[in-house]
Amino acid sequence: MVNIEGKVALVTGATRGIGKGIAVGLGEAGATVYITGRSLESNSSSNSGSLNDTKVAVEQAGGICIPVQVDHSNDEQVRFLFERIQDEQYGQLDLLVNNAYAGVRALTDANGKPFWDNETSLWDASNNVGLRSHYIASVFAARMMTKRKQGLISTISSWGGLSYIFGAAYGAGKAACDRLAADMAVELKPHNVASISIWPGIVGTEHFSSLADQFNEQDSSDPMKSLFSERYNWESPLLTGRVIAQLAGESSIMRRTGRVQIVAELARKYGIVDEGGNSPVSLRSLRFVLPFGLPGLRKYSSLIPDIKVPWALLLIGALSSPKI
Repeated sequence: MVNIEGKVALVTGATRGIGKGIAVGLGEAGATVYITGRSLESNSSSNSGSLNDTKVAVEQAGGICIPVQVDHSNDEQVRFLFERIQDEQYGQLDLLVNNAYAGVRALTDANGKPFWDNETSLWDASNNVGLRSHYIASVFAARMMTKRKQGLISTISSWGGLSYIFGAAYGAGKAACDRLAADMAVELKPHNVASISIWPGIVGTEHFSSLADQFNEQDSSDPMKSLFSERYNWESPLLTGRVIAQLAGESSIMRRTGRVQIVAELARKYGIVDEGGNSPVSLRSLRFVLPFGLPGLRKYSSLIPDIKVPWALLLIGALSSPKI
């Protein structure tokens, strides 16, 4: 495992899900990790997680964790956060992970309705604490990193930036996250600061696991829904964390700047395994694509070559795939 002891990282939106997994992965590698979220303590009546829960998990993994309550829809709170890091770490910030996202509940409540039935509420929920907050956090991080002539800004995006998944508001936001990362890279490159977009696969977060529990046998005829019920090729949140830790310690990170990086493909390249020693494949791998379309092949998936399917073929298939 890569060692990034001495590096200072900030993970936004880390009370649960991918953000928590990223914080733990960075802690495993020895980093000092600042985490943000709105809840300091757990609420026993919900599945929302808390900053203190993540703090305990990061410290158990071997890292140093500093929780900070922040509402990323409030620019002043974000400014105070970066001022605190500036003061406490003497201007050092090696890694920003833009992960905070407030659209999950709104997307669930939309229940597949078309965009014109959601007015602007779904757009705001998907892209205020999301795309916009990523931009604001990146502004403050870039001011610190460019002074030291080093750093990495990782923006969590998804395959929804390439193809329809959860609707127009979601897809537009994720495509914009990819473009934000690419265009920031152009301006940051002369200062030796990298900016990349990260695409996890199907991640078994608390929310996705809850959805999986709701699907029963009669749903299995829908290929998309059966991915939930069977948890086929799922990644844990920790895998994204381990991959980002590797990137944070990579001396040649500038060769990746401005590009989309796929978690499963980087994990394979670096020999990184997920919890339990699992090795999920990329969603553009033939090993995923064939069993996705033909669920009967899933029990034989290990026999299918792990090779990349061209983007053009994936997009053609996506146009005819079921929507959830």
